[in-house]
Amino acid sequence: MTYPPQALAHDPARTPYPRTSRYFGIAPAVHTDASGQAIPYLPPRPAPRPDAFVTVQAHEVRVGDRADILAGRHLGDPEQWWQLADANPVLDPRDLTATPGRRVRITLPAGVPGS
Repeated sequence: MTYPPQALAHDPARTPYPRTSRYFGIAPAVHTDASGQAIPYLPPRPAPRPDAFVTVQAHEVRVGDRADILAGRHLGDPEQWWQLADANPVLDPRDLTATPGRRVRITLPAGVPGS
């Protein structure tokens, strides 16, 4: 995979990921191997602090719930499941809904202040 030169700049507006991606604002890095070949990669994304989220409601997990279904229902986009994972906080989205009865925080995006 190759990135255009501007995608390698540390400028959030120039990353190859859309604004709705959890990787937006994270610039690809480049590793140069022993043969001199440049290999682009995506560095780990720092996990946001749980206190960066404002809870707007809670969802009690039921059998059959999945992170993408909850994101579609509560956030309007199933691809935004990662926002629920960040807010709760879990690394594996399956952990959000693995335990029926668990209360999942539905939040504003990280850093958006509540009213």
